[in-house]
Amino acid sequence: MGADPISLPQNRPLGLRLRSFAAVFAAALTIAPAVLPIMVAPASAKGLESLADLAASVSDAVVNISAATTVEDKRPSAGVPNLPQGTPFDDLFEEFFRRRQGQGQGDQPNNAPPRQRQSNSLGSGFVIESSGIIITNNHVIADANDITVIFTDGQRLKAELVGKDAKVDIAVLRVKPEKPLKAVKFGDSEKMRVGDPVMAVGNPFGLGGTVTAGIVSARNRNIDSGPYDNYIQTDASINKGNSGGPLFNMDGDVIGVNTAILSPSGGSVGIGFATPSATIMPVIDQLREFGETRRGWLGVRIQNVDETIAESLGLGKPHGALVAGIDESGPAKPAGLKAGDVIVKFDGKEVKDSRDLPKIVAATPVGKEVAVTIVRNAKEQDLKVTLGRLEDGEKQQQASLNNGRNNNPAAPGRSVVQKALGMEFATASAESRKRFNLKDNAEGVVVTSVESNSQAAEKRISAGDRILEINQEAVSKPEDVIKKLDELKKQGRKSALLFVASPQDDKRFVPLTLN
Repeated sequence: MGADPISLPQNRPLGLRLRSFAAVFAAALTIAPAVLPIMVAPASAKGLESLADLAASVSDAVVNISAATTVEDKRPSAGVPNLPQGTPFDDLFEEFFRRRQGQGQGDQPNNAPPRQRQSNSLGSGFVIESSGIIITNNHVIADANDITVIFTDGQRLKAELVGKDAKVDIAVLRVKPEKPLKAVKFGDSEKMRVGDPVMAVGNPFGLGGTVTAGIVSARNRNIDSGPYDNYIQTDASINKGNSGGPLFNMDGDVIGVNTAILSPSGGSVGIGFATPSATIMPVIDQLREFGETRRGWLGVRIQNVDETIAESLGLGKPHGALVAGIDESGPAKPAGLKAGDVIVKFDGKEVKDSRDLPKIVAATPVGKEVAVTIVRNAKEQDLKVTLGRLEDGEKQQQASLNNGRNNNPAAPGRSVVQKALGMEFATASAESRKRFNLKDNAEGVVVTSVESNSQAAEKRISAGDRILEINQEAVSKPEDVIKKLDELKKQGRKSALLFVASPQDDKRFVPLTLN
């Protein structure tokens, strides 16, 4: 039987009970020292190293950003009931009581301009040049018309906007200090490994300079916030107000800008994201030189290559970026790129998946001639393309959308319905174009219905979509679809790669199994 634990009377004074326990413990050591071994920490054991020196060396370069934006005041006027926000009658009741108030007091004309108020936000930033260049997030300053930078010593300076970029959420500010500021420098985020220690400094919840520490939890995270997502994930506490603040390595170099958190409550749950320094440094250079970004532009629409698509194209393992469409005015067309090509290398850099290509192209100088390696008909080819400027391409695309529909009517055709792979097809006739609100020059084979439990429905093919190609061969009538599918089955192919266009003419490749 095991020995009963020592029980001390509960009505004795605490001091006496403690002394009694100490006496019993000492007696036990005296009588049988071998029974209770004394645990001694090994000489090599160390506690957590202090970050005090590191924090002291960089904290003065981290600033608070106060951004004020003038907005229309939606709050009720004096004498107007405080109605619940978001009701469909907000504006109606506001105008009604404002008119009544104006009629009764004679001091509120009916055509009075809307009231305005300032909306304030707080964030973080850091100095990268002692002359007064400061970095923060674009969303911290947003559309602010008054930006104030607050330093650790209480100094407040008005800031001017040098440039901003929403795609990587970065803004460059400039202040004019009376004396040189404490500044920090960027480090190489590409050298950071999962598990490396990091330190974040910022202004969480408006509290002022706050230091938190953790590790790099993951790299190259995609959180679908923009086209160039490759965040550093960290468990260093990042909260509201930390946005725009620096993430340091242990050498005191900035390896990321704290940008986002993943949290149902809005507070830190140990999942924060920082934009890597390797991503933002070229953008900062462009904003400082030009006041805007100047990214490379290829002029293609791409999608990822999965196992089914790789099998259909004879790629082997999935890799590269599949070209789903070519911009008519972009650099890709004169270079010879076509829909269905798979870009596997760009400017000497391997394209592992479709996420890699936009980042590589955007970081390549405008006007540079680069080598592009593609896979076409299961064979590699090398092409040369001279990059355009992304911002120009975006303007052209927007102008094209604003022009509306192409009003060149196509000749009417006879609708012939066929069925395969859980879909029904018809020719692109005047009747089908009108039925599905397609452009007048829409070509291909129109999908007229899709079975709800089919794989086509799972791949988001719907009525009104058009099939333009099957395994990179054009189809124009339902008979072409049936014939091509039969050919692939006879060849022993497991899948068919459909090139599909939506009613809005967005194109993509959709692989479907043939069994």
